[in-house]
Amino acid sequence: MKTQNRVVKEYKRLANAYDRKWAFYIEATTRETIARLPLRAEDRLLDIGCGTGALLHRLAATHSAGYLAGVDPVAHMLEAARHKLSPAVELHQGWAEQLPFDDSQFDIVVSCNMFHFIDRPVDALGEIRRVLQPGGRLVITDWCGDYWACRLFEQYQRLLGRAHARIYRARDCRRLLERAGFAVEAIDTYKINWRWGLMTIRCARAPA
Repeated sequence: MKTQNRVVKEYKRLANAYDRKWAFYIEATTRETIARLPLRAEDRLLDIGCGTGALLHRLAATHSAGYLAGVDPVAHMLEAARHKLSPAVELHQGWAEQLPFDDSQFDIVVSCNMFHFIDRPVDALGEIRRVLQPGGRLVITDWCGDYWACRLFEQYQRLLGRAHARIYRARDCRRLLERAGFAVEAIDTYKINWRWGLMTIRCARAPA
């Protein structure tokens, strides 16, 4: 709950300047995520932690025949997203641990730059599994604890009391996902500049 309160407070303040302030980071992470996203024309996709809608905006340009939805806990971020997205993209306010969608509603769930904010990752992954179709895909891009700069920045965030839960190493994410009922297909670790490291994980909802 403490992390959730910090998320809302911090991103309410940042919403209007977020796209401008973090332009390089947004461009790099959305590009790398889309490059690893197995999206078919008919797929129904949910973006968890959609923020100002950067990923959905890029996807809408190439996925106009499909169904796109986003969820984010911060009303001010969603307001910014609505200014750049068409009404066909469905946006909801909510948390990953309690998704406002029916069971088996999506073919793909994607999370970009959000997983390190989740207080209760087991609950969130359970909710993601619930809203995915059997065999549906999950793609997560997030900071990677295998890189020293990310570990150092995590400690800095904690000292400042910023909105943050934890970052994961690739092997820890694999174990967490497998325990939650996902079959991990690939984990790519990479840098988007000389120091900042990310990972993108592709997995599928395993049979019950």
